[in-house]
Amino acid sequence: MTSKDERQRFLEEMQDVRRIRKPNKADIKAPRDLTPGHIERQRAALDQPALDRNPLTATQVEPLTAHDILSWQRPGIQHGVFRKLRLGHYPIEARLDLHRMTVEQARREVFGFVQDCLRYGLRSVIILHGKGERNPDGVALLKSYLAKWLPELDDVMAFHSAQRHHGGTGAVYVMIRKNDLQKQRNREVHQGH
Repeated sequence: MTSKDERQRFLEEMQDVRRIRKPNKADIKAPRDLTPGHIERQRAALDQPALDRNPLTATQVEPLTAHDILSWQRPGIQHGVFRKLRLGHYPIEARLDLHRMTVEQARREVFGFVQDCLRYGLRSVIILHGKGERNPDGVALLKSYLAKWLPELDDVMAFHSAQRHHGGTGAVYVMIRKNDLQKQRNREVHQGH
C-alpha cells in the first residue's frame, strides 16, 4: 500500500467526522460572593493562630561566650558513650548550620532537625551554632539558646562542644535517642544471645 492509498483510505474513514465548534474547555467560574460560612471560617482561622507544637522556649537564657564549652547528658548515659561523643569518635550522620539565623528561625530549625533525625534513625549529629565573636557584647546568642533548648527535647540524650576540626566551641555534637524501630532491632539481636 502506498502513502497515497493510505491517505485516501484515511480520508474515507474520516468523512463523517465534523469539527466541534465550541471550545473544548470546561466553563468554571469562581463564585464572586462569599457565603456566610466561608466568611466565618476565614474569621475563625484568623482568630486562632497555628498551634505551635515546638516545646523549645525562647525566654531569657544564660549568656555564653565564644569559648564556653557546652556539655550535658541525661542520667543513665554510660560514661564511655559520652566520652566517645565528647571526643568526636562517632560518625557524624547529619549536620545543621544555624549561622545567620534569627533566634526564632533557629528555634524552628533545631526542633525540626531533631525530629527528622529521630524519624530517620540518625543518632550522632552536629549543630553548627557559631561562636558569636562578631557580637560587640561577646555573647554567643544562638549557642546560649541551644544550650537551653537541647535538654528540653526528650529525644536528645547528650551533647558536647565539638573537637577543633569539627568547629570547636562553635559547634556541638548531639546524641539522639534510638527510635522505636532501632529499639526493636536491638531487642531482636540481643534476645538470641
